[in-house]
Amino acid sequence: MKSDMDFYGFTTDEMRRIVRAVAKECDPDLAQIDSASRQLFDEATFREERYAAIALTGLKPALGQLSLVPLHEHQALTGAWWDFVDEIAHRIRVLHDTHPEETGRIVRGWSRAESFWLRRLSIISQLQRGHDTDTELLTEVIETNSADKEFFIRKAIGWALRDFARTNPDWVLNYANTHDLSPLSRREALKHIG
Repeated sequence: MKSDMDFYGFTTDEMRRIVRAVAKECDPDLAQIDSASRQLFDEATFREERYAAIALTGLKPALGQLSLVPLHEHQALTGAWWDFVDEIAHRIRVLHDTHPEETGRIVRGWSRAESFWLRRLSIISQLQRGHDTDTELLTEVIETNSADKEFFIRKAIGWALRDFARTNPDWVLNYANTHDLSPLSRREALKHIG
């Protein structure tokens, strides 16, 4: 892991368990989660503190809350690395279910952002949505970024397509055969399609 921050050595699962245990004792509301997550993320000196900050936004009062979008965006831009962005994508996936129109607009905006981390977030924001995947939105965010030579964008495109191939391999195969994808994106997209 490339990082200027030190590690405690906790796994992600251990960090999530710790956050849930502390939250059970404190019973935080949405405003407290927002404030604590931002402060913990911004003041972190160890990487796991940032993981804990993101895990806070996965607590029940925070899931699916549009009011946390500025926090998610801030953490993606400030963290500026795949492990943070990929974890934040889980929160955006829930927003697609709770606020599809608003989230679609947000994700479309991110897909054109200067920061490739926000663009990555837009591409992987629908991972694990299965049959609920908005293929029109997925197509748009991929096409907006398909010419980008950035590794993390190309990998995200392939990952998003590979994930959706579990639900609709024919759609992904057709997409890969009719769109100009980088070799990396194409290889990742078709990895499990026979």
